[in-house]
Amino acid sequence: MNEITHSILAPIEVVEVVYRGTRVGRLAQTSDRLCAFEYDAAFLQGGFSISPLFLPLQQGVAVAKATPFGGNFGVFNDSLPDGWGSLLLDRYLRSIGIAASRLTVLQRLALVGSTGRGGLEYIPDNSISPENEVVHFDQLAAAAQQLLHSEYAGEGLETLFRHGGSSGGARPKVFVNIDGKEWLVKFRAGSDPADVGKTEYEYAQLAVDCGIRMPETRLLEGRYFATERFDRSRQGKIHTVSAAGLLHADYRIPSLDYLALLKLCLHLTRNMKEVKALYRQMVFNVLISNRDDHANNFSFQYDGTHWILSPAYDLLPSAGFNGLHTTTINNQGNPTLNDIRQVADDAGIPKKQAAEIFDEVKTTLGAHGLITPNLRP
Repeated sequence: MNEITHSILAPIEVVEVVYRGTRVGRLAQTSDRLCAFEYDAAFLQGGFSISPLFLPLQQGVAVAKATPFGGNFGVFNDSLPDGWGSLLLDRYLRSIGIAASRLTVLQRLALVGSTGRGGLEYIPDNSISPENEVVHFDQLAAAAQQLLHSEYAGEGLETLFRHGGSSGGARPKVFVNIDGKEWLVKFRAGSDPADVGKTEYEYAQLAVDCGIRMPETRLLEGRYFATERFDRSRQGKIHTVSAAGLLHADYRIPSLDYLALLKLCLHLTRNMKEVKALYRQMVFNVLISNRDDHANNFSFQYDGTHWILSPAYDLLPSAGFNGLHTTTINNQGNPTLNDIRQVADDAGIPKKQAAEIFDEVKTTLGAHGLITPNLRP
């Protein structure tokens, strides 16, 4: 057993959770393999709740439920790889003689260490950080295709894992440094059209024109969609949690309505401006037929003082769950115009402002030549 294998498989009783160099608390597992978390005493004095609905800033040990995250809390589950990242982890571990099924949640978090999404870090840190190497996107894209369609375990596997082992989502992706900043670069999945990168870039630009806050995006080498990481800043990492993680909603199935999402936004941010921004994103998703709008595709961030809605991401037409919106609109997967209005009204958005937002987005999309769905009244 080599040193890397030994450190990954080493038993872990307690994981320390850290944010910007400050210990947040400790995470352990019960005999039933449920995660138990306790805030550090010092963090209780000057910190903030990292997950207001399930881990309020208070003394005592909180124990997670068995579902939907396998006994984990949503805020920590967000740090773990998902989709593409899970495939990478499984294949990388297999290449060094480890079955991923052998790892506990604590061992998985230690493997994420300081490389995960969002701002939380975990000690012990068994992560494998990217080296200062020149990244060849064509080579990595080709390796990703091989990995998706075969039992590929070639020399590109470790490079993909170093650069994308903590990622989520279905499409292959890597994290790279561009001009001193951290970026996420996506590759085509097997079922994607060849120009999916260009398409996502164009819709990101459309979103900006429609008044939606987006991170900076680029189209690299004419085909690879890249977006600046909004969970990173020059001041440090930014605590970022998905709606799925905050609500403990299963993002793999329809489990959320936009009204619940808008109410979560108001509860966290205490700011109707943020609620209207999220409503604008909902309208955009409906009008471009982005039906893959699951609970992991919305996030919130703690800016040091307040919770805010994160920049938008993963905005492009998609089939969703059985051709319906994964996050329903007024409990409808195929909403009418009245459903959209009803959600706005129930969320406390004045009718006139809701209508203006809808018209602004529809008019802007039309000006770009996009034919939007003819919604039933």
